[in-house]
Amino acid sequence: MPKVALGTWLATEGDQGLAFGNMMLFKKKKQTQPSSENYGLWAFGQNTFGQLGLGDVTHRSSPVQVGSLSSWTEVAGGYYHTVARRTDGTLWAFGHNLYGQLGLGDVTHRSSPVQVGTLSSWSWSQVAEDSIHTVARRTDGTLWAFGYNANGQLGLGDTTNRSSPVQVGSLSSWTELAGGSMHTVARRTDGTLWVFGYNAFSQLGLGDVTDRSSPVQVGTLSSWTELAGGRDHNVARRSDGTLWVFGHNLYGQLGLGDMNYRSSPVQVGTLSSWTELAAGRAHTAARRTDGTLWTFGLNDSGQLGLRDQSNRSSPVQVGSLSSWVEVAGNGSFTLARTGPTKFTMWSIGYNNNGELGLNDTVWRSSPVQVGSLSSWSQVVAGYSHNLALRKDGTLWAFGQNFYGQLGLSNTAYQSSPVQVGVLSSWSKVAAGNRHNVACRMDGTLWVSGDNSYGQLGLSDTVWRSSPVQVGSFSSWTDVESGVFHTLARRADGTLWTFGRNANGQLGIGTTTNRSSPVQVGTLSTWTDVAGGESHTLARRSDGTLWAFGDNNQGRLGLNITSSRSSPTQVGTLSSWIQVALGNFTLARRTDGTLWSFGINSEGQLGLSDTTARSSPVQVGILSSWCDVAAGSFHSLARRTDGTLWGFGRNLELQLGQGDNVNRSSPVQVGTTSTWVKITGGSTFTIGFKS
Repeated sequence: MPKVALGTWLATEGDQGLAFGNMMLFKKKKQTQPSSENYGLWAFGQNTFGQLGLGDVTHRSSPVQVGSLSSWTEVAGGYYHTVARRTDGTLWAFGHNLYGQLGLGDVTHRSSPVQVGTLSSWSWSQVAEDSIHTVARRTDGTLWAFGYNANGQLGLGDTTNRSSPVQVGSLSSWTELAGGSMHTVARRTDGTLWVFGYNAFSQLGLGDVTDRSSPVQVGTLSSWTELAGGRDHNVARRSDGTLWVFGHNLYGQLGLGDMNYRSSPVQVGTLSSWTELAAGRAHTAARRTDGTLWTFGLNDSGQLGLRDQSNRSSPVQVGSLSSWVEVAGNGSFTLARTGPTKFTMWSIGYNNNGELGLNDTVWRSSPVQVGSLSSWSQVVAGYSHNLALRKDGTLWAFGQNFYGQLGLSNTAYQSSPVQVGVLSSWSKVAAGNRHNVACRMDGTLWVSGDNSYGQLGLSDTVWRSSPVQVGSFSSWTDVESGVFHTLARRADGTLWTFGRNANGQLGIGTTTNRSSPVQVGTLSTWTDVAGGESHTLARRSDGTLWAFGDNNQGRLGLNITSSRSSPTQVGTLSSWIQVALGNFTLARRTDGTLWSFGINSEGQLGLSDTTARSSPVQVGILSSWCDVAAGSFHSLARRTDGTLWGFGRNLELQLGQGDNVNRSSPVQVGTTSTWVKITGGSTFTIGFKS
């Protein structure tokens, strides 16, 4: 595991953290402000050899503090051992010690922290995930190593294990360390790159597969500025911001678009905007200067954060945020943190029912801020109403309320956000034409509004003006909605639908409406779903896209126009990552390209014409799209640079162009580059700025 400064990952006010994959260790900050003297050490997970440092070998399933000290500043974990540094510069170790990897002069396991020697001049310790050796640097710039050495990974010129720290050479110019299970990568103050240890997969970058037992320079360059090591691959950044990789590549962890090993450094793409690197066992994560986060490689545990378990062999953006400030990786997980983010809400377009939330019914042709709050986390749009979540978990609604869809126990329209009830446990919301569906943090499912077709899932067709629970299950994790049908996913990956089904949009093989949840097939690999006017598209964990329902003018993308009442795959590609539906379809691929198909009467496909398409067609040539949304007849898309673009119908001013002229190709909405989330209503647009 790469070294991690304690407190780095714990949230201060306004910060957000995210972990994806499987994590075994946890570090906890004692107070809310960073300090060099106030970090407690916490651990949980497997503890066979005492690697949690809790004085026993009992596994823990929740964080437990290691001792009572709050002076830890850095920690690193190996295969079954842990090394940690205190703010006084002392080095401590615990866990498995068969090869002397604790540096205590013996091979006895330890279940609580024991000091390594008596020195207080340690400045950095490096322990790779799956490794059974330790490399550490002192404040004088010298490099020291101990533990398993069968492949020369200690850099001492031999293959003899060491049970106490031994200096690597005589130089005092070492400044950074990284490494894998049986090899080490190090950087000197002059910017040169050096390697030693196991080399069967060319992970030393020396053009061969020969092990090295003492440091050898990689090439002749002196422009290396950052290193990260996986189990058998390495990632490095140069001073010009370019990204370079070498070593094992069976899972695409080098990000070069293939699975061929590389025996010397090769550049990833052509960009020069990389700013931070991290590596797990067989995956890589990297951050760009624009604040976006990108991953590639093995994804069997979801460690790439792409909402599926498909490997990637080239960099793919994680979500759409551009506020990532730190990233780290270990065996099968990635941990990343965003900086303080404040999301303001902005709206554009038709406003006869107060759906813009501006406390009036005046249409807007350019974005206007909704209130003054900056604590919004999600917003969804129905036909003429909206639901929004705040970071505190409260739910707010505004707009049309004829059917009680605002959930306020009445049918009065609201032209500014009003809180729905008093609960602060809402986690996800979706809006249909005039009904809503929402998940709470306890996994329960709740609905309100129009129920003419059973779209509330309550086994009747009675409207509800306040949230009512659907059944008794507490395993719902995701919800989406079509115009008159509802889509929901459970924690086991199964997909369930209910409501109107005249065109087979429920995907259950019939065209009969359902007033309670019905499972779509038997698969448990669904990861995303979206509902349109009368059709549905869903994505599986393998990245394939499936469609069912009304196929008028080819909106299912099947190259035909006949409807489907059960899921049918759209083409053969497995690179779809996001989909948005109006009475047409927008879809985004992992390479950042944007595709559209279906009805195009208002230019909503963005293809510079008004001709319908029955199979996916790329919108332009750009590969920088990171988020899409759809209204009834207009489209919205966001680029990685934070700019917002719209196309399609604009009669109600929903494209934010200052006029009411339709657009058949993407046009930028305003000039700002701070958009982070977007949603489309029938004739209006709402989004968040950061």
